[in-house]
Amino acid sequence: MEGLTKSFGSQNIWRDVTLTLPAGEVSALLGPSGTGKSVFLKTLIGLLHPEQGSVIIDGTDITKCSAKELYEIRKLFGVLFQDGALFGSMSLYDNIAFPLREHTKKKENEIREIVMEKIDLVGLAGAEDKLPGEISGGMRKRAGLARALVLDPQIILCDEPDSGLDPVRTAYISQLLIDINAQIDATILIVTHNINIARTIPDNIGMLFRKELVMFGPREQLLTSEQPVVKQFLSGDRFGPIGMSEEKDEAVAAAEAAMQAAGISGGGTKDDFSEIIPQVQPNPGMPERKAVARHRARVMEMLHTLPPNAQEAIRRSMEEEDRLRAEAHAHAQETVAVGAGAVAAGGRGGDEWTSAEAPGGDYDANAFDGNEYTGSDAPTQNWSAPQADNAATEPIHTGDYAPPHDGRGR
Repeated sequence: MEGLTKSFGSQNIWRDVTLTLPAGEVSALLGPSGTGKSVFLKTLIGLLHPEQGSVIIDGTDITKCSAKELYEIRKLFGVLFQDGALFGSMSLYDNIAFPLREHTKKKENEIREIVMEKIDLVGLAGAEDKLPGEISGGMRKRAGLARALVLDPQIILCDEPDSGLDPVRTAYISQLLIDINAQIDATILIVTHNINIARTIPDNIGMLFRKELVMFGPREQLLTSEQPVVKQFLSGDRFGPIGMSEEKDEAVAAAEAAMQAAGISGGGTKDDFSEIIPQVQPNPGMPERKAVARHRARVMEMLHTLPPNAQEAIRRSMEEEDRLRAEAHAHAQETVAVGAGAVAAGGRGGDEWTSAEAPGGDYDANAFDGNEYTGSDAPTQNWSAPQADNAATEPIHTGDYAPPHDGRGR
């Protein structure tokens, strides 16, 4: 996206938004209500047309392409709208099957197999014959996600996937997005207000505020940022630049500053955001996420530009993530060994499982083989790193981390 500006009449929504979503990574877009995050998603798929700027997908600028080209480009997308956007007169099954019937020539038995797999994936087995009006908002949201995934899209846009869901279902949906990224290396953009999702799911985070993109880059950069608007949003505190209306009145800001100085609470969480919570990992048996090495290489390139406290927090988070990945790898190997022993005992003539046959065989057993990742294909443009006068310049040592092997020699 380059120089995007969008307005409705005289009301400017956002202006000059420029960023690149790294291919194959999970990104999140934050911002107060009413800052145009949903409008941004609709602009990315050509439902809304910007006054200025470009949206370039796979080399095609969708703001200038023909309707036929746009129709083809949209096949790359899976979109989960904020309200589900289901057809009210169709059953959940037919809603989820709709993209397959529209864009493929699959037979009905093939469609049924795919649809039922996605229905089971989002926990709606048994509800496929119900109409959208007969189920809860959370169930409609999960049906919308199943429809978004039914074509195994390369790009997945999720507009507040947690709205209408309880915390447990939110955790399952978040884990599902990470697993999908591991399986098909999909590029995912999540619009959310859920700070727990923002801290644990994406590789990259952006924030819209007062009609502009405040920041976009690796999650570690935003989570350790000292920008007042970022810190206030993450903590959920009423004291700061964000008000009930987008532009906080000066008198209100002064009164709140006085209350804060007097020790009165602004109602926000007091969590220590200098500690970066480890990112959610794919479930055991899933492939290693290819995005991990690309993301790590980019963070290491910019690490010396960040303040010392941010550098230390990032180093600690990397060490913890390496430990968790090593544990997951060991668990997967143990599962394979147990499965092989059980089958051998059951009479396979003593034949050993191969890594391809064994339970969990999709898991990359060479993920930590020490192969070096070059990072040559990782996009690095449009990453905004705050400059710090006191940024450390010494070389950064990260211990024995060995990036995952992606199977193509990198």
